[in-house]
Amino acid sequence: MNSERLLEEEILASFERGEWKPVRNQKGEIARFRAAAEATLLKDKRVNIRISSRDLEGLQAKAAEEGVPYQTLMASVLHKFVSGRLVETQRRIPARSSRTARKRAAA
Repeated sequence: MNSERLLEEEILASFERGEWKPVRNQKGEIARFRAAAEATLLKDKRVNIRISSRDLEGLQAKAAEEGVPYQTLMASVLHKFVSGRLVETQRRIPARSSRTARKRAAA
């Protein structure tokens, strides 16, 4: 059974247990979320960056898997990072690594 089907079953079971409650001021909540989405999606600045062809190919492959344009994926990742929802994990550098390997790990 795929994960989408499991999620659908979890949602249905939750609904049947009566865990879903109506939202007060539904129109106001919809307007609030719409305004937040529009502010998040507003793209009013252009940025040019240089990245390796390998990284670009990786981004394009990930974007294709997700079914989104690669620039949209890049913008989403950057937005999540600056808003604190994407946190970089610490990588361990082996004790006897070369200077080049340490530079790559730091990048």
